[in-house]
Amino acid sequence: MAKNLATGSSSHVELVNTGTKAVTAWSLGITTHPEAGKTHRVIHTGDAYIAEVTRDLPRSSPHLDWLAPGQSRVLPLDPQPADATVEVMAVVLEDGTALGEPQILKEIFDKRTRERDDLRKVVDIFNAVLPAKQGAAALEELKARFTALAPSAESTPLRSAREAVEAFSQKAGTGKADEADQSLRKYAAFVQKQYDVAARHSVRK
Repeated sequence: MAKNLATGSSSHVELVNTGTKAVTAWSLGITTHPEAGKTHRVIHTGDAYIAEVTRDLPRSSPHLDWLAPGQSRVLPLDPQPADATVEVMAVVLEDGTALGEPQILKEIFDKRTRERDDLRKVVDIFNAVLPAKQGAAALEELKARFTALAPSAESTPLRSAREAVEAFSQKAGTGKADEADQSLRKYAAFVQKQYDVAARHSVRK
C-alpha cells in the first residue's frame, strides 16, 4: 500500500508491503488535476528483481531493492501538486506471482524478458571466448565481438560488458595482465549470475 504522500518540492510517498512475500517490482499511479474537470495520471514503476545479485555493490540504490514482508520504504517522487493522490497499480512478488493492472504487469515482464535476452548475449560471448583464450588474447577477441554489436544492437548489458572489457584491457596494457584476466573472469561470472536471476524472474507464475 502507498501512504503518507508528501507533495511540493520534496515529494515522496511511503510504500508498505502488507503481504507475506517480498515485492520485487511495484507500479504507482500518481493522479493530479491540472485543470478543473481534468484528470492526469502518471505511472511510476520500480523493478528491483536484479537486486538479488546487485544489492551489495557499492553504488547500488537502496530505493531499488526488494521490499520484504512488513517493510516500508520512502520513495522520492517528482514535485507533485497539493491535490495529488497515489495508489498502487501493480506488484510482482518474489515467486513470480503478480497482482494489478494487466497492461502494467505485461510491460514489467516484457522488460524483464528483454533484459534476460540481452544478458544471455553477453554470457554467450564470454562462454565462446574464455574457455579457449586468456589474458590479452581473450581481451582482444572480446573487444572485437562486443564492438561488432555496437552501437545499433547495443543494449545496457552489452554496453556495460564492452566498457568493462575495455577497462580490463587497459589494465593489462599497464603490465597487469594476470590481474586483468582474473578481474575479467570474475566479471563474467557475475554476469552469469545476473542472467540466472533474470531468467528466473522473467517468468510470471
